[in-house]
Amino acid sequence: MTPLDFFWMFFMLSALQPIFRQKMLEAARQRAIAKIEKDRNSRVILLVHRQETMSLLGFPVMKFIDINDSEQVIRAIHLTDPDVPIDLVLHTPGGLVLAALQIARAVKEHRGKVTAFVPHYAMSGGTLIAMAADEIVMDKHAVLGPVDPQMGQFPAASIIQVLNKKPVEKVDDNSIIMADMASKALNQMKENVIELIEDRVGKERAEEMAEIMSQGTWTHDHPITWNHAKELGLPVHTNMPKEVYELMNLFPQPVRREPSVEFLPIPRQGQGQDHRKTTT
Repeated sequence: MTPLDFFWMFFMLSALQPIFRQKMLEAARQRAIAKIEKDRNSRVILLVHRQETMSLLGFPVMKFIDINDSEQVIRAIHLTDPDVPIDLVLHTPGGLVLAALQIARAVKEHRGKVTAFVPHYAMSGGTLIAMAADEIVMDKHAVLGPVDPQMGQFPAASIIQVLNKKPVEKVDDNSIIMADMASKALNQMKENVIELIEDRVGKERAEEMAEIMSQGTWTHDHPITWNHAKELGLPVHTNMPKEVYELMNLFPQPVRREPSVEFLPIPRQGQGQDHRKTTT
């Protein structure tokens, strides 16, 4: 073989290597999912969104819950016997209300037990889906988030404050229209949350939770920890199976630069010394 042949062989292998790596990851995920389903006698459905990088231009694109996700999750539920438990792994920043609500309603209506696993975070629409589950399993450091609706780049609850704090004659027509839409969005979201949880916590408690979670109590990115979620009345515990963490390891973040976090990916055991923190 000539040097030119070696060059073209190297070029072809380099071009195909990402495809082979992706196929190997997909096969490993399928094996991990099959193992969890066998061990727990359940249907495992993953809703995982990672920040991805455009292959040619190199800029990041954040994925979120969309209509395609709702179609796929609902299809998976339809392919599951009504009495078979569902394990739903959520790792998402949220997304379209319509899509998240479709998934949440399908989860609520499934007759078998539905467990939502949140290993890292499930914000906004992800929290809405988790609230529809019979049980939420969170890592001790994982978070949920408020489900208050957003109108473009502004929270609906904040838009309404414009009319509350300024005379209406000093507010432009566009802001009045936006405030009207925001009011409707807040009412609709409150009704949706009540619909999802009322049969489990009762009408009065459901209305209280819906008010807190959907009416702009916090900023939209406010982290709700597992103990806070439990105080609110959500069915939360922290007994996360190690298989879920192992499954998340098969969804690596696409990298086009030096990583910002690096460590040896092996368990590190102590040697008996007392290294507990001391305070002064």
